[in-house]
Amino acid sequence: MPTKYIRSVLGIFGESPFKPVHTHAEKGGEAVRKLKEAVDAYCNKEYITVSTLDTEISGIEYEADIIKQTIRKLIPSSMMLPVDPNDLLSFLKPQDSIADNAHHTAHWLTLRETVLPLEIQQGLLELMERIVKTVDAYEDMVDDIAKLLETSFSKKEIKQILKKVPIVEELEHEVDITKKQLQQKVFKYEDELGGTGVFYMISLLRDMGNIADSASKAADRLRTMILRR
Repeated sequence: MPTKYIRSVLGIFGESPFKPVHTHAEKGGEAVRKLKEAVDAYCNKEYITVSTLDTEISGIEYEADIIKQTIRKLIPSSMMLPVDPNDLLSFLKPQDSIADNAHHTAHWLTLRETVLPLEIQQGLLELMERIVKTVDAYEDMVDDIAKLLETSFSKKEIKQILKKVPIVEELEHEVDITKKQLQQKVFKYEDELGGTGVFYMISLLRDMGNIADSASKAADRLRTMILRR
């Protein structure tokens, strides 16, 4: 698998340094959408499915790491970069955390089988929907990188992509509010969940929130990278 991905990324990188970055972003989105399936399965007490999806997400996260490592190796020798290499690396780090946090959250789901109160189930599903929406908006923003290159960073395309950054940040803010509200509700069910169960759920919600936070940070660093070029 490493050889396959390195060859693929090398081929793409020869055309444009941002195409493998875009591919890397897609891996993050793929992992998050798989995580949504895992959360759905967890709420339905389908724990074997959760374990299977955790393995699949682990594979996606591994693929993302291969792409990330290849990009890092190629950046110093590339003469095609239209932005500061350090800014690109700074942007790549939080983008990589999207897949990392999705994998961490999926693994956490496999550690404890918990029958959740209906209110908590509904809140968990709503939170996951908002996270997917945030990551989808982030991917949409990264899609515009190709247009920036095609137009040699025209002012029109720069404005277009910069308009999308606040959208990602606002969606992340909504995720944060939903997460905090749900964390408060978890304590209402302390007698039912038990102390360990409460700790487990609070940690799970924190990890889920980190996914959207990574997308927001990556969007902010993409904005910085573009404005500083």
